[in-house]
Amino acid sequence: MGAGGRMSDPSEGKNILERVPIDPPFTLSDLKKAIPAHCFERSVIRSSYYVVHDLIVAYVFYFLANTYIPLLPTPWAYLAWPVYWFCQASILTGLWVIGHECGHHAFSDYQLIDDAVGFVLHSALYTPYFSWKYSHRNHHANTNSLDNDEVYIPKRKAKVAVYSKLLNNPPGRVFTLVFRLTLGFPLYLLTNISGKKYGRFANHFDPLSPIFTERERIQVVISDIGILAVLYATKLLVDAKGAAWVTSMYLIPVLGVHMFFVLITYLHHTHLSLPHYDSTEWNWIRGALSTIDRDFGFLNRVFHDVTHTHVLHHLISYIPHYHAKEARDAIKPVLGEFYKIDRTPIFKAMWREAKECIYIEPDEDSEHKGTYWYHKM
Repeated sequence: MGAGGRMSDPSEGKNILERVPIDPPFTLSDLKKAIPAHCFERSVIRSSYYVVHDLIVAYVFYFLANTYIPLLPTPWAYLAWPVYWFCQASILTGLWVIGHECGHHAFSDYQLIDDAVGFVLHSALYTPYFSWKYSHRNHHANTNSLDNDEVYIPKRKAKVAVYSKLLNNPPGRVFTLVFRLTLGFPLYLLTNISGKKYGRFANHFDPLSPIFTERERIQVVISDIGILAVLYATKLLVDAKGAAWVTSMYLIPVLGVHMFFVLITYLHHTHLSLPHYDSTEWNWIRGALSTIDRDFGFLNRVFHDVTHTHVLHHLISYIPHYHAKEARDAIKPVLGEFYKIDRTPIFKAMWREAKECIYIEPDEDSEHKGTYWYHKM
């Protein structure tokens, strides 16, 4: 995956692992002025088209798998199921991305429509819509802040766990990556793993969780009701079609969505060139610029370009995905060396980050003692 049929990019003419600068000479206002006005326009009709398109494609994949895979000889069926799981998980990830877009009020001009669409899409994919919307909003407000970010907070060297040191080898990295991709998202929702440290236990299903404010708590309950409804619907499906059918047709693709989501966000926020900041040096634009775009090849389009417009998304999150590439290209001349895209093939990049990005420390000889960079063991 990655780097196929693309135009050259000036940002690729240098070492992709070279650290980004930390003091931008431009403001958010400068970036907004560089973007054509129509890129900020949200169309409920155009956004809805992508929902309908993805649902149709998902149904076609379901129909083909349900109709023809059971007719295949056993060896061929064993090959066909993983193909279905990959294809269905990919298109469902596109729907998940649209739900995420709803949470940023980028689907339409109407908050009620955005929340209704996002709630249905995310609940169907076992994601508590409002709960995740609010914690994700906090992530955008505090990106790469070691004190206040909501997720992907790396450890200082002194706090690296013993098991992390024991797993710092090829078999250990395989285990770590498989664990992160398969269990990372549910554990984050259930236990806030890798998230901000609160004074007590925090998760995304408890309306009294410290993650949420008072006015958000009722919507956390609504999110829980959505998940319970999907669980009940899944139970009815199991009763009607059997656990094996439901697992093969639905649950494994949903797990694939969660895996894609973790992979995408892990690679967006984990890179040797990206700094983290403590409270002495963090500010919003420094944090927002401390992300990197990635190239997932043909999946960029399937994922509605979320993979290679992430830098823009952290700067201006309410631009709809169908304008994101144009807006990204408009701000790249302003960003200059502050913009980075890594076109390293995805599996190679995933392995490199798991090997090289173990802990963070500030440079000993730097005047920026509150700026931290990734290191390997």
